Amino acid sequence: MPRYVVTALIVACAIFMETLDGTVIATSLPAIAADLHEDPITLKLALTSYLLSLAIFIPASGWAADKFGARTIFRGAILVFTFGSILCGFSSTLWEFVAARMIQGFGGAMMVPVGRLVLLRSVARSEVVGALSYIMIPALLGPLFGPLIGGFITTYFHWRWIFFVNVPIGILGIGLVSLFIKNVHGEAPWPLDVKGFALSGVGLASLLFGLTVAGNGVMGKGLVAALLFCGAVLLTAYWFHARRTKFPILDLRLLALPTFRSSIVGGSLFRIGIGALPFLLPLMLQVGFGMSPFQSGSVTFVAAAGAMLMKVTAVPILRWFGFRTVLVFDALISCVFLASYGLFTRATPIFLMMGLLLFGGFFRSLEFTAINAITYAEVDSAAMSRATSFAAVAQQLSLSLGIAVGAFGIEASHALRGGPHLAVVDFHWAFVLVAVASATSILWFLHLPKDAGTDLAGPPRHKAARQASG
Repeated sequence: MPRYVVTALIVACAIFMETLDGTVIATSLPAIAADLHEDPITLKLALTSYLLSLAIFIPASGWAADKFGARTIFRGAILVFTFGSILCGFSSTLWEFVAARMIQGFGGAMMVPVGRLVLLRSVARSEVVGALSYIMIPALLGPLFGPLIGGFITTYFHWRWIFFVNVPIGILGIGLVSLFIKNVHGEAPWPLDVKGFALSGVGLASLLFGLTVAGNGVMGKGLVAALLFCGAVLLTAYWFHARRTKFPILDLRLLALPTFRSSIVGGSLFRIGIGALPFLLPLMLQVGFGMSPFQSGSVTFVAAAGAMLMKVTAVPILRWFGFRTVLVFDALISCVFLASYGLFTRATPIFLMMGLLLFGGFFRSLEFTAINAITYAEVDSAAMSRATSFAAVAQQLSLSLGIAVGAFGIEASHALRGGPHLAVVDFHWAFVLVAVASATSILWFLHLPKDAGTDLAGPPRHKAARQASG
């Protein structure tokens, strides 16, 4: 058994709690909306507020781990996330729910990136892909069981109980971290970029919150325009600030690395469609097709099963075909599957839906594994914590943007079509929109060198065979 397995399983415990929470909420969103007397589309705020909180606080996660120690931050983050889950379960209004989700996001912002950083610092470069694949197998149990658990609890009990599932998992995680994770500090913690943290955090919050509430009547058009303008100005100010600062909170100089740049930009574009999927699919099945939350979860969980199947085949696939080939062609295949979900109707056989979701989950997970690994192909050890923070921020922002784009597709189709209620056709156009957005990632992956990332998964098998025979 590889020496990093114990660490990987502990980190996976934390990721399991986070991913379980996200998929449970996505399945239960219509029921939560009805109980809080809100439109289901408005409940996108519950998803984006969490992702937004992640994006704001993740940049400080690497610095905090280096300064105070990985175990201290990791354990505290699990505690905060668990506390936020309890508050979600007791929320009675939309804004209470959104605030509780942001507290969860603060915990998640420190929990997952720091856990991944602990793992990356404990393995050799040739073990990176294997370690990332290994860690995600237990973590994928969250998306696998989340729709089923969320649908079952929401249908037969009450949606509030889905948040209390995190409590025993959090207690277990805190205990395991205390016993097995060393409190490793960084070699030379850089000073926290307080000004950059404020500029990037408020700028990202203003811009993404403005995009999220635009068009749904939650806020006036003037306030939405002010949020978008403020966000754009502050992020521009951060760009100038980062160029003059030795240790910026988000190190834009990492984008000079070709593999890092392609993974951040291309990966963010690809995740737009994937971020929209947990939002669009349960809504279409429940609001459009009239399924119960449990019926919906019983259909959508197979996408995670496909993702788990891929994890045991990722390394040989990447070794054989190479990162660039996999990233380009797998992105195209994944987007075709994503667009196909927009063709679902009430008459579509359940087994056909599940088959497309199963294979789509397989190819999407392969793409994620390749993107996550190629991110660190040219990053040295000294910059690893900054790179993990940067990559995690980009990931959460793109997922949040995916929800906004998916909701925009529904709202635009509804407005053009007219009518008092959402229709199935509104979801069809939304799936097409996010699939096209994700497909633009291919243009960035094409710029990768042919041999990019070869040392991350080991040499291609045909080359290894020739070396052994020579």
